[in-house]
Amino acid sequence: VQLQASGGGLVQPGGSLSLSCAASGFTSHYGAIGWFRQAPGKEREGVSCISTSDRSTYYLGSVKGRFTLSRDDAKNTVYLQMNDLRPEDTAVYYCVAGLLPCLGYGDLYYGGNMDYWGKGTLVTVSS
Repeated sequence: VQLQASGGGLVQPGGSLSLSCAASGFTSHYGAIGWFRQAPGKEREGVSCISTSDRSTYYLGSVKGRFTLSRDDAKNTVYLQMNDLRPEDTAVYYCVAGLLPCLGYGDLYYGGNMDYWGKGTLVTVSS
């Protein structure tokens, strides 16, 4: 089970970044894949998630309308397009996957426990 994330970096407020996560080793078994983040001094929080069964997609309230999660099944890769980035988006972003579908309601993501975690990639939003 491997989740390989890439795409972090430094961006100015209002800018954009795209993160990608390539999954391998278990792709026929997981029920959800997405991203968590952890800002300095704060707890980890779920950012976005897509359920593999019905492709329902969920977002943390503060990123709705700015972030877009997509999935390329042929490449077993998910992408997080982040637009209009704000300093409060600064965090280490982790690609995650779980055996169960995403925990969410409507299009809001509640996070919850995920079974597999990749190494984080740092996103810094600063002028």
